[in-house]
Amino acid sequence: MELAKLRKQIDKIDKQIIEILNKRAEFSLDIGNIKRKGKLSVYSPDRESDVYKKVVGRNKGPLPQEAIQAIYREIMSATLSLEGPMRVAYLGPVATFTHLASIKKFGSSVKYLPAGSIGEVFSNVEKGRADYGVVPIENSIEGAVSHTLDMFIDSDLKICSEVSLEISHYLMGRYTKRSPRILKVYSNPQVFGQCRIWLEANLPKAELVEVSSTARAAELAQKEPNSACIASKLAADCYGLEIYEKSIEDYSYNVTRFLVIGKTEPNPTKNDKTSILFSLKDKVGALHDILVPFKKNRINMTKIESRPSKKKAWDYYFYVDLKGHHRDAAVRKALKELDKNAKFLKILGSYPMGNNI
Repeated sequence: MELAKLRKQIDKIDKQIIEILNKRAEFSLDIGNIKRKGKLSVYSPDRESDVYKKVVGRNKGPLPQEAIQAIYREIMSATLSLEGPMRVAYLGPVATFTHLASIKKFGSSVKYLPAGSIGEVFSNVEKGRADYGVVPIENSIEGAVSHTLDMFIDSDLKICSEVSLEISHYLMGRYTKRSPRILKVYSNPQVFGQCRIWLEANLPKAELVEVSSTARAAELAQKEPNSACIASKLAADCYGLEIYEKSIEDYSYNVTRFLVIGKTEPNPTKNDKTSILFSLKDKVGALHDILVPFKKNRINMTKIESRPSKKKAWDYYFYVDLKGHHRDAAVRKALKELDKNAKFLKILGSYPMGNNI
């Protein structure tokens, strides 16, 4: 009797939740009409950041913060789809880690468009086939994704958000039992780099075959005997593969950061990051002179990465992440000083600092 009574109370609360969710959706429809009239973007990263901050701050119950954030991710995904159709391009095919990061960021109610390369993700957004794109930028073990950095040199797209995904690698294949002879393992180069120690210890004689994505690796492993792949758990579900070993990454803290690219820029949130790209004049102390304005204005640089310009030998671009929005007074002042000493300066975007939701 006590169980039935408690379930009846839950049913009553569920009814109230549905009513409140639909009330929220009605306001979202009104917001969507205003955005269409003003030709505004459906997705607002600054508003998204504000909502997460508020719901986490108000959560005083037994539900963990991660659960509250996951629930609200899907609520916002559903209401965004009511405001207007939204298409998100990602480095595909289905079941890649970029696909997982995209779902983590945008939820399950938007339309996802898999792309065959990072360049194709950029192209889809530039040409209007997608509203936003999701691309990998760096891994905590393997470092920067150079192709993504290079794309920003000529692209006019802006970084408007970021999302981090904890990476766990699974060894899988087509057999219901682990094959006694795995002669070939498919995956992409970064994944092999993240599982190098495990592979040397457990499959020292297997041929490691590099392919474009972990999902492509799963496709090949599904077709070939005596082969396996390293991919995500979602890939095992999508391609009907048996998991042989779990969490074979060499280091437990394995996180990849992804960028959301689009044509619009978020408003400041007081907890922002700015990404810039610049090249130096050929003179003694040029890099030192470039860095001085950041120290003078007490701006924290969180990342600096050099890339060859590919236009002239020993000529480099520098990719920098720093704390703050480019509209902030201190950041604006530092960038103005940097521009005087740089041969080239490009602000790639200012956006809310991501968290591991």
